[in-house]
Amino acid sequence: MFHLKPLTLSGSEVLPLVEGGKGISVSTGATCGAWAQMEAIGTFSAVNADAFTFEEHIFSKIYAGKTRAERYKELIMQAIKGGITQAKIAHEIAQRKGRIHMNVMWEMAGTEEILHGILSRAKEFIHGITCGAGMPYKMAEIATQYGVYYYPIVSSARAFRALYKRTYHKFCTFLGGVVYEDPWRAGGHNGLSNSENSNTPESPYPRVVALRALMREYGLDAVPIIVAGGVWWLSEWTDWIDNQEVGPVAFQFGTRSLLTQESPVAQAWHKLLLSLKKGDVKATTFSPTGFYSSAVNNVFLQELQDRSARQIAYQETSSETFSVPFTIGVRGNIVYIKSSDRELIHTWQTAGYAVPLRTPEGTFVFVTSEQANAIKQDQAACVGCLSACRFSGWCQAQQELVGCADPRSFCIQKTLQAVAHGGNPNTELVFAGDTAYRFAEDPYYANGFIPSIKQLVRRIQTGF
Repeated sequence: MFHLKPLTLSGSEVLPLVEGGKGISVSTGATCGAWAQMEAIGTFSAVNADAFTFEEHIFSKIYAGKTRAERYKELIMQAIKGGITQAKIAHEIAQRKGRIHMNVMWEMAGTEEILHGILSRAKEFIHGITCGAGMPYKMAEIATQYGVYYYPIVSSARAFRALYKRTYHKFCTFLGGVVYEDPWRAGGHNGLSNSENSNTPESPYPRVVALRALMREYGLDAVPIIVAGGVWWLSEWTDWIDNQEVGPVAFQFGTRSLLTQESPVAQAWHKLLLSLKKGDVKATTFSPTGFYSSAVNNVFLQELQDRSARQIAYQETSSETFSVPFTIGVRGNIVYIKSSDRELIHTWQTAGYAVPLRTPEGTFVFVTSEQANAIKQDQAACVGCLSACRFSGWCQAQQELVGCADPRSFCIQKTLQAVAHGGNPNTELVFAGDTAYRFAEDPYYANGFIPSIKQLVRRIQTGF
């Protein structure tokens, strides 16, 4: 077995191996409990987690509210119920081994209310909270209130400095660790900044060393860093283990733990993972959160790319550049476009993309009438699943729509719920890390072999 020293995380000595949290309904109590049972750290997602009936059927997420504000309240109550359900499942499976962590996304709807709702009723089952996709300033205070450890997810020392200086310095006792999530290699939403090139990955080592140096300035020498994104074989990370510059370190497995017997994803998703090639995972900016996110470049993403490509600028008044009148809508409103765009529009209309939809940036995208109807229906059915949604224009703080909705994005709640519950992984959003292509190359998965979590953790312990 590979040389791995146990590490103290969330108040207990465990293997320095962590299940990466994946919502919606992908990191469950079942996967979490199985990881914890192996004396590692399991993570269930509390992002709109599933709850169950007495017959152990998943409660359908049906929203009866007529307004977004009403549906938003229903969403919060369902999220709390689902989170408690998954925490209890994880606890029963873990058999008091390992540690159980709960993953939330700071920019999801009602994060603070959901944390209070779950922890007030299930804190005895939860040892830690991981949180990213935003700046979770209040997470430290909430976790400390319930005696639970917290693990902010950051992609740079700069991000941790902002968190620490604002609030974390007051709540160091329950800072269990800092998750460094590589913004170029991790799956799902990541922390790429506008000053970083999504196509030019940086080495994680100097970034983690800088994070550790900052933590030492704050007296956090013994607080572990959990490396997430790009981790596959531990033998590739030997220089990080027992490294004075890095300090105590653990390794998180998000994408790799997708392909296990306990994973709830459909067989079609398993087949997709086993067929991926290098370059099939793409970082995009289509997410309604506004963050970069990494996902399989399938039919779903390709349609979004094509939609944005069918885009022109316009003005409400004519000018030397925007001189050609263009009629839109049933009322026949006139806007002005560039003369060079007339031929493009004609080409798109001839191909069936005849409906122009406004974006917040003074442009139109051209879609089919079927696509336009689907986009408008999804926007109208918004349940407020994000604190701010660029697709629908929903704003949690004001409990209403703010500004212009963006048809270049999509309803993330709809597609993630669909793919997590048996939807076609080729036509829905499928988050994955940069290393997903390695399923097809790693001999461990030869002939379509899918391990149990117990088998996977034991395999990881070998270093390969």
